[in-house]
Amino acid sequence: MKSIQNRWVKCACALAISCSVASCTLVPRSGPSKREIYAGSVQQEGDAFIVAVNDRVTRATAVVPALGFSDGFKNAGQLGSDTIRPGDILSLTIWENVDKPLLGPEGQVAAILEEVQVDGSGFIFVPYAGRIRAAGNTPEGIRRIISSKLEEQTPDPQVEVRRAAGDGATVSLVGTVGAQGVYPIERPTRTLSTMLAHAGGVTIVPEIAQITVLRGSTSGKIWFQDLYENPQLDIALRGGDRILVEEDTRAFTALGATGTQSRVNFFSRDLSAIEALAQVGGLLPTSSDPTGVFVFRNEAEPVANQVLGRGDLSGAQRMVYVLDLTQPNGMFMARDFVVRDGDTLYVTEAPITTWNKTIASITGTLTSADTLLAVGGLGTGG
Repeated sequence: MKSIQNRWVKCACALAISCSVASCTLVPRSGPSKREIYAGSVQQEGDAFIVAVNDRVTRATAVVPALGFSDGFKNAGQLGSDTIRPGDILSLTIWENVDKPLLGPEGQVAAILEEVQVDGSGFIFVPYAGRIRAAGNTPEGIRRIISSKLEEQTPDPQVEVRRAAGDGATVSLVGTVGAQGVYPIERPTRTLSTMLAHAGGVTIVPEIAQITVLRGSTSGKIWFQDLYENPQLDIALRGGDRILVEEDTRAFTALGATGTQSRVNFFSRDLSAIEALAQVGGLLPTSSDPTGVFVFRNEAEPVANQVLGRGDLSGAQRMVYVLDLTQPNGMFMARDFVVRDGDTLYVTEAPITTWNKTIASITGTLTSADTLLAVGGLGTGG
């Protein structure tokens, strides 16, 4: 009888020790539980609005920032391919119908002036014709000016003016293009799309390629696909334009019971919650809770008011959107709900997973308690 009582005492001591240790030890897990997330809601004196996703919410939150050029870019006409600009290089040939010409040695039929560069002020100098305003003129206009000035000194001069590509109207291309560099604006490359083609095109997946054009203090950005699918968005270039081609920099963060916990870049222009889950390996079949898929977001004031059916909210609001994939339309909701840049996608663990971890923690504690009892001389033979 006394032996049985001793065993009961030892079991009670072991249980007390294990419960004490377990109560002081946090069970390892991948993040907060559903109950802990709901505890931070506005309804429970928290500062986040928790919203179950439905058709109305998906429509209200399907706001993807549009990319495009302002009217200042779109309304700018194409540059004339023959217009002379500072920095351009001209070639002049002048024929004189006299035995002793002004511009060449006696007996020479024509005088050739190669590589006459237009200076920074837009002028060129031609012997006997003087300083001539070239910038803003066409080769034909310059030809008439030179002919008019030389007629006063030599009879019936014949003038030919040719424009070579100089650095008067150039653009710079950098980023993920075939050949980065500085390119002149010429007849075939007066628009954005033709200039990109001239530089070898983009070298990344077209679906995630973005093109930024900086012109002075203004800039515009467009999707590469939009540029080619909508010809009206193809803008005319201007000298000094800087063109940057880069990969989409948007990303979301995946945490919790998912295949991958990391910061993940978008792989398409429009990314749904179901695609985001698939991109990180989906739900873990052994631990994920399909009723606890959360999207954390700082929602803009207009969208937050629309989602909550209010009009009194001011500034960005902390929103937690809940997706329950076990609902009849749960997969459709996840397919239609749009993930945005900066979102945090979090999947909670299933309750059974937490329970199993707790049991494992207690089991390990009991084993340690038995060891302590044995050390203390409370074994079965004591």
